[in-house]
Amino acid sequence: MITIRSVTPFFKQVSPKTIWCFVRVLADDGTEGWGEATVNGQAPAVGAEIQRQHAALAGTNAVLADGIRPLTRSKIGWAAASAIDQALWDIAAQREGQSLAALLSTAATTDVPLYANINRGTLDRSPFGFAATAAAAVDAGFTAIKMAPFDDLTPENAGTIDGMVHIQNGLDRIAAAYDAIGPGAKLMVDCHWRFTPATAEAALREAARIGISWFECPLPEAPDTIAAVRKLRGIANAAGVQLAGMEEFSTVAAFLPWVDAYDVMMPDVKYAGGLSETFRIAEALRARGVGVSLHNPTGSVCHAVSLHVSAALQTGLPLEVQWAETDLLFDLPPKHLPRPRNGRSALPAGQGHGARLSVGDLTP
Repeated sequence: MITIRSVTPFFKQVSPKTIWCFVRVLADDGTEGWGEATVNGQAPAVGAEIQRQHAALAGTNAVLADGIRPLTRSKIGWAAASAIDQALWDIAAQREGQSLAALLSTAATTDVPLYANINRGTLDRSPFGFAATAAAAVDAGFTAIKMAPFDDLTPENAGTIDGMVHIQNGLDRIAAAYDAIGPGAKLMVDCHWRFTPATAEAALREAARIGISWFECPLPEAPDTIAAVRKLRGIANAAGVQLAGMEEFSTVAAFLPWVDAYDVMMPDVKYAGGLSETFRIAEALRARGVGVSLHNPTGSVCHAVSLHVSAALQTGLPLEVQWAETDLLFDLPPKHLPRPRNGRSALPAGQGHGARLSVGDLTP
């Protein structure tokens, strides 16, 4: 049990389009833990939610197995609650004199396989730009690369002439990246829920012909699209492609209706509802034959926590890492995080999750 003294939000703008949102939890004995609640484009709302959590939690006792209750059942609410939970686990591991991975599992691995998400690191959005970033990631030792090539596409315009142009532009980027990385690396495509069922089918067939191995989040994930996603999975599998999704969902109950719709699901330690819930989700999915690969596209603390959780879970699938957007991913913590080598990462050293931050480097 941990008695919470304070819960405080902090921020770091790392690029024109990215602000990382962190939370520091102070325990009654002065132990400091850090979590991350980054939601793209929502930094002020996340900060306000964390401040509301402080009002609710200061002076109370937290039990790790129970997690932290979100104040609102929204992505922002779950992100704030999950970040506070991460910080509490960080405190607990420090108190035990252990790494987070060791606290989570006595059989945790010492390193974790990775794949490189090159999307935010690709500023030149032309086929040449994607090809250059993908090739650079392979040169850095990654054997799996993920890109999000369908800029400007939405479900609303997907069936229009403009939408067809956006889809073709995306396919051209995929083809260029595939040619650039060569046969020794896998190419993964993230669609960010931009398609309709018919346009997703057509794009999937063409992307599979080019040679991708993974097709992620093609359709908005709502109860009325589950059947369409199941159909896409059949098309994908027939072409040797895995269908992946579910990166923003919280609690086991939300994942279970989709277990026959995806080959791989992607719980995120920022949204899942706490680390205990992340483990429950992973165990439920694996028991039903669904692969688990943590979603991890944001900042230093989420990366460190995801490394430890992946090492403890041993899912057999690589962990996502945001590659080439900013070196602050590794260097923002005063004790720098390990950089990937040959497509793998060692765990951060020391007690807790190893991504303790300096408030002097952050904005309150």
